[in-house]
Amino acid sequence: MKSLWTPILAVAAAAGLTGCGEQTDGKKAAETNAATTSPMTAPADYLGALDKAQKTAGKVTEVASINQAIQTFKVDHDRFPKDLNELVQEKYLPQVPAAPYGMKLVYDASTGKVKVIRQ
Repeated sequence: MKSLWTPILAVAAAAGLTGCGEQTDGKKAAETNAATTSPMTAPADYLGALDKAQKTAGKVTEVASINQAIQTFKVDHDRFPKDLNELVQEKYLPQVPAAPYGMKLVYDASTGKVKVIRQ
């Protein structure tokens, strides 16, 4: 009988020791997760991310259309436009697109590049 209990005690001791060691503070983990997301704010977080993605997509699309107009202007006139308003005057764009809130369009006439930067 002595030999039967030895393996059982060894397994029980190993299982007991497995739980020992450095433990993380459950409160800290919960506070970190609560600060970033929670089930109560998930819908608002999702809608905020969706709105941000939509603004970013719009900004990329506007810059792409401006860059296309600049390249077409360059092919036709063998130079870059002096400013973005020249693209409107020459009918390459219906109007200069408005930059998203807190941002502005910056055009470099020497390179023909348009950037959207923070104000």
